Amino acid sequence: MTRGKLVPWLALALVVAVGIVVLVVRSRPDSSPAARAARLEQQLACPVCEGQSVADSNSPQSRAIRDDIPRRIAAGESDAEIRQYYVSRYTERILETPSNSGIGIVAWGLPALAVILGALSIVVAVRRWSRAPRLRATDEDEDIVRRARAESEAGDVHPDSHPNDEAPGDEDGA
Repeated sequence: MTRGKLVPWLALALVVAVGIVVLVVRSRPDSSPAARAARLEQQLACPVCEGQSVADSNSPQSRAIRDDIPRRIAAGESDAEIRQYYVSRYTERILETPSNSGIGIVAWGLPALAVILGALSIVVAVRRWSRAPRLRATDEDEDIVRRARAESEAGDVHPDSHPNDEAPGDEDGA
């Protein structure tokens, strides 16, 4: 690869590397007790509501969980231990995100598999289309085009008009 072609690729690699570093640094979760409590409230589903997290629900059960989470954090429990306590009390239904085992693997893996299969399908289709033979004009096709151009230039006949068409203004026979 020549130096002129290498410089843009190196610049792109630098931009991507800087972007990844920024994403990693900024994506670290805040470990303050308030941030942990807010995160856990979003991760737990309301035990009596349909489709709401503990943070979004105003049910008495959700309020009790919201009050209990900061106490558990202050007692030194980890996020995993707090989630496990509520799973033992309310079953896996309380988790907003599926687990990484059992049927949870299907819930996580199916969308990823669909994206991968879609990308592979696009790659295969593009390769097939790029390898498809191009149709070439035959001598007969080129003769037809030459004759049409010659007729068009000789009589200034529009290619869409037919020789038997009437001239403009001849519609009423005058």
